[in-house]
Amino acid sequence: MNILILGSGGREHTLAWKIKQSSKLKELFVAPGNAGTAEIATNIPIGVNDFEAIKNAVLENKIEMVIVGPEDPLVNGVHDYFLNDSDLKDIPVIGPQKAAATLEGSKEFAKEFMYRHNIPTAKYESFTSANLEEGFAFLDTLKAPYVLKADGLAAGKGVLILNDLQEAKDELKAMLVDSKFGNASATVVIEEFLDGIELSVFVLTDGEGYKVLPTAKDYKRIGEGDTGLNTGGMGAISPVPFANKEFMDKIHERVVVPTVEGLKKDNLPYKGFIFIGLIKVNNDPLVIEYNVRLGDPETEVVVPRIKNDLVEVFQAVGNQTLDNIDLQLDKRTATTIMTVSGGYPEAYEKGKEITGYNAMEDSLAFHAGTTIENNKVVTNGGRVMAITSFGKDYKEALKKSYQNIEKLHFDKMNYRKDIGFDL
Repeated sequence: MNILILGSGGREHTLAWKIKQSSKLKELFVAPGNAGTAEIATNIPIGVNDFEAIKNAVLENKIEMVIVGPEDPLVNGVHDYFLNDSDLKDIPVIGPQKAAATLEGSKEFAKEFMYRHNIPTAKYESFTSANLEEGFAFLDTLKAPYVLKADGLAAGKGVLILNDLQEAKDELKAMLVDSKFGNASATVVIEEFLDGIELSVFVLTDGEGYKVLPTAKDYKRIGEGDTGLNTGGMGAISPVPFANKEFMDKIHERVVVPTVEGLKKDNLPYKGFIFIGLIKVNNDPLVIEYNVRLGDPETEVVVPRIKNDLVEVFQAVGNQTLDNIDLQLDKRTATTIMTVSGGYPEAYEKGKEITGYNAMEDSLAFHAGTTIENNKVVTNGGRVMAITSFGKDYKEALKKSYQNIEKLHFDKMNYRKDIGFDL
């Protein structure tokens, strides 16, 4: 079949790499894609939110399945757009409909969903500019550090964790009154800080049955030892060493089952990935957030560990026969290190030539922010390339990734040298 992937990052290159191995694939298209997807698929230069252009591309290229990578088009209703169009309605879309995508589109909606279905999470309250003073008063009741979350999508940068009460009040005002994150922070969720170690669990559901995919842990901060500004993710490890059977049973029973059942009870049709961001506090799992798609860079360690034909799995999601799939996973550990542009996550330059990634041995180079200019692969984003390796444990896998990164070159390249430091 002809398949279209929407997106342009490391997640989409990884999905394209995996789908390319399927015996069920005829032609693969990625919109807009990057230099990595250009090597294995046909890139179509259209935006992920340009639904009309997507429709034209789907009809023109006889696309029979669409896989949505990023959250934006899901929150904006791309799945509903297909269902409501007579030419597109029979084409399976992997990704939830708009109402369910609000789980990521609104932190407040997600918190209400968790409370309604008794899913363990931090205590919270929501505020707008109209009740700013109440927000200040709520902060006074909490102990440091203070957690402020922009309600809407802020490209992974809308969560602030602050140690100083006055700074927290100033930032709350900046978010609500001065629109620090635009419309995304018209509502702000303030919640109690949870002290523990984080991990992510990925679930694939067809709206009825579900499969639990490998666990992963990513590293969000730019600096060693988890310091400095938040990024889209600087590296990841799968599986998570501390997520033993006993802990996974708790996650399954307290979080996964009530989440899938909650979606059904609330009549939120869902065909796609549920990313559950968790924190382990005193050996109990609490939910920090939901995302309605695969994470990035977690995809670069989760998808390579899936042994099944991914197109077959996605077909089962489309026709609600996922329960019939026997999910086979690679027992080895996968790690990925993200190389980023100098200056990221603040101002950085694009257009730097990238060399050496084809010389890597025993590692996979997944392109994130890359493009082709004058027949050369150049940087085109903050996060540039993710280097994934396998090993018997995370230390062996990381060693391979770091060895291969030494072959990779672009001007002002930066990466974290301590991924896995807290394990």
